Amino acid sequence: MIRRAFTMKLKPGAMAEYKRHHDEIWAELVAEVRRSGIATITTFEADPVLFLFSEITDEGAWNRLWTSDVHRRWGEVMEPLMHFKDGVVDAGELREIFRLDTGLGKKGGKKKGARKAAKAAKKVAKAVKKAVKEAARKLPAKPAKKAPAKKKAAAPKAPAKKPAKKAGKGK
Repeated sequence: MIRRAFTMKLKPGAMAEYKRHHDEIWAELVAEVRRSGIATITTFEADPVLFLFSEITDEGAWNRLWTSDVHRRWGEVMEPLMHFKDGVVDAGELREIFRLDTGLGKKGGKKKGARKAAKAAKKVAKAVKKAVKEAARKLPAKPAKKAPAKKKAAAPKAPAKKPAKKAGKGK
């Protein structure tokens, strides 16, 4: 994203009305801002000076917005509140001279990459599981094999009988 900043100036006593209009911004204007290639707009004030910071997709984004029909109508509402020049708000563009990004404010910080990787791994695992199920469904059906019959255990044999002793002679 390209960062752009401007200063603008309100007419005396216009701050409350300017803020009210922005608190109730038109949905069609928001859509036009987006279509023009403007991702974010943040405005700060030190009445009567406004400081606007924006992130845009390309150098022509603001010109596309300022020349759109919906912004022309918005300008008609803003003109009594702000200084205009040639039908467009009189904005002084600021040059960026310093920027420091420690990464601290980024959502998730360092953990974001790990979460992204874990999410991707889960997605891959789910896709693999689905593919395996689909492949299994396409395999020809095989008759189920019968389990081998269990062999019956042989009945235990009775112990062999010892032959009876013959009675002795003459005792």
